[in-house]
This record gives sequence, C-alpha cells and structure tokens, in this order.
Amino acid sequence: MAPSAKHFMFLSFFSLIISFSIAQTSFRPKALVLPITKDVSSSTPQYITQIKQRTPLVPINLTLDLGGGYFWVNCEDYVSSTSKPALCASSQCSLFGSHGCSDEKICGRSPSNTVTGVSTYGDIGSDIVSVQSTDGNNPTRIVSVHNFLFICVSNVLQKGLAKSVQGMAGLGRTKVSFPSQFSSAFSFKNKFAICLGSSPSTNGVLFFGDGPYNLNNDESKALIFTPLITNPVSTAPSSFLGEKSSEYFIGVKSIKVSDKNVKLNTTLLSIDKNGFGGTKISTINPYTIMESSIYKAVANAFVKELRVPTVTPVAPFETCFASKDISFSRMGPSVPSIDLVLQNDVVWNIIGANAMVSLDNDVICLGFVDAGSDFAKADQVGFVAGGSKPITSITIGAHQLENNLLQFDLATSRLGFRSLFLEHDNCDNFNFTSSV
Repeated sequence: MAPSAKHFMFLSFFSLIISFSIAQTSFRPKALVLPITKDVSSSTPQYITQIKQRTPLVPINLTLDLGGGYFWVNCEDYVSSTSKPALCASSQCSLFGSHGCSDEKICGRSPSNTVTGVSTYGDIGSDIVSVQSTDGNNPTRIVSVHNFLFICVSNVLQKGLAKSVQGMAGLGRTKVSFPSQFSSAFSFKNKFAICLGSSPSTNGVLFFGDGPYNLNNDESKALIFTPLITNPVSTAPSSFLGEKSSEYFIGVKSIKVSDKNVKLNTTLLSIDKNGFGGTKISTINPYTIMESSIYKAVANAFVKELRVPTVTPVAPFETCFASKDISFSRMGPSVPSIDLVLQNDVVWNIIGANAMVSLDNDVICLGFVDAGSDFAKADQVGFVAGGSKPITSITIGAHQLENNLLQFDLATSRLGFRSLFLEHDNCDNFNFTSSV
C-alpha cells in the first residue's frame, strides 16, 4: 500500500491547484531549463533529470518518461513541512481524471514504472518544487511552484530505476504532467523541448516553454514540423477504461532505405479503433522497437544496400557487422540512410550515428530491435506493451533521439525535430553556467 495520510500535512481550507512564488520579486519566467544526464548503471540506459522538492528543499533525481502521464516519487522517507494530500472530490483530484479514494479520504492513482511495466496505487499530494528558469541562453533565476501535484508511492515502484533515482517525471499529454503544470503555473506556452546527450559524461537539456533554445545557435529556428497524433486508447501499463494515451504518436506513412521504399504492411502504420498500430516516441525504450514484419523488411533492405557481410548477432540486436568493415564520418558510421516519411511528407532522416550501435567486441549493429525476437528481453530494451505482438507497431527509442532537438507543442499538437549533426551542433552545448 502507498503511504497513508500521516505522510502529508493537513490540507488547508483553501484548495489551491497550482500557484507559483518567487521570494520578494515579481519575476515571471518565460521558460525553464533542466539538465539531462545519461545513466548506464542499470540494464537499460535511463535519462535522468533533477529538481528540488519539499521544505526544506531536497534534490530529487527522476527518470524522464517522455510519454508518462504523472510525476511520482518514492515516499518511504518523505519529510516536508509543506506537503499536502489531495482530498477526494477536490479540484486537484479532478485533474488526474479517474481516480480512487482511500479510507483517509485522499484520492489516488496507479502510476507505472514504465521501465519495468509495474504499477501500484499511490496517494495524490502536492508540495513545493524548485527549478531553474532560463532566457534560452543561460540559466537565470531559481523559481518555485507551490502545490505542484505528484503521486506518493511505496518503494515497490522504484525497483528497476537507476540507483540514484527516486521517481519518474512524466512529460506526457495530461493535465498533471511536468509541461502542463509548469505552463499553468507560469502562464507560458504549453510546449517543451528535449535534447538527449549520447554520453554519460555530458549533459543533455530539457526546456519548458518557448525558444530560443540556444546551444551553439538558436536551434529552434531549424526545426521541421509534423502533426502529433492522439491514440484514443491508453498505452500505459495501468489505465482506466476510456482514457486516451498520454504518449506522443506521429504519422509515419512509409519507410525508405537509401531513398528506396521498403515494402511494408502499411495498415500497421495507422492506429486502429482499439489503439493498436502507429508510431510513438519514447525516452524509456533505449532502441527503436519494430513489429516483426516491419523490422525484417527494414533490416533486409539495409543489409542489401550496405553490401557488407553480417556477423553473429549480439543481443538485443539481430543485424550486426564487423566494425572494421564500416567507415566513419562526422555523421557517425557511413551506412545507408533510413528515412521515416511522415504525415505531411516531411522526412525524419535517421543518420548513421543514430542508426547504429557500436559494441565493445569490435561489432557494430543496426540499433533497431525486432519485437518478436528472443533477443527482445525486457531487461535490455525496456517494457514493451504486448510483447512479441506489440500494441504500437514502431516505438522510436532514445538512441535514435540522441543529439536531436525535439519540440513538443501541446497547444498546436505538433512536433518539431532536427538532427543537430546537420547543424554542426550537439545536445551538450547548452551553457549551464548561470548568468545571474
């Protein structure tokens, strides 16, 4: 069971949903910024950010879940003088949609550890959260949000996360995700941008609000846009009947290898009335996962165009080559291009650095995983809903996102994207040295 009401201070008479305060100033930020680190200590790489929460403030490490609906924290050792439970039938509870109600009259939900697929019940509460604001070039002032909503869970849900992590930060399409709460608190545009670094020794960056997103340059000006699609059926490990998916789907119409169309069962690229099919984007699954027939068609076309002999595969990958047979350039391994042709005829070009994964034993592999393969084990590729018959036909994984700037505009329901290799830039170039 999740912690009971004793873990929270008594809720005051006034039920505030979200408010912001910055001590002794009327400063209102236009955007916020958080660093992202790549953690490779667990069986699957995870992308970690840090906020400060509670009174007194405590640094909290969180695994980023791009499509996650909620912010949840392990409350086994939660101590704060400003935490408050969300009482049943309150406006705070209504923001979570369907929910339960405990004997203590505290509402709750069942958040998921999307790395493992495990879900458990937790009480909904609120507390102070403190983050860094930005002008797009540097961090600026520290700002705080009072009554920031989260779900308080037991340590059962934390298992499978990186050692330093105490919870998960959901960035998905709900009213209580990080982007929605921050935009509501500070009245800036409901959009965010994420840029994953490729190395544990460097920082990626997460922006809430509008650009500029100044790495070496303002990369927001180079973005290409495509519509975001809503899956009418939840794809979370735990959900209520009738809930929509909080994950981010895009419309892939076809796939090309070396500018040649790959023959696919194109019905798999659309989302049906039961929520099956389509293409989503994930920071939890480390590599792109494809339904078996799609994977085999893409991999066969890739091998045919590369014209290099394959070697014994190395799990979780099935299509591998000797590193000595592959040349390299500034864009990574020189291999055939893999292009996702999207809904409005724009192209997401997956270059060599994102298409291939170099292994320690002089082997380099196509960084895509066949969902139906024996190699597609949960401890290597993350939780896959549906297993060998995935609910989602294509999940674009984190390796394919690294050093790409992605902007999710929730107000207009569109995705902006751009490989920073094409801009002679990378995700670790944001200056995290404060300008104030």
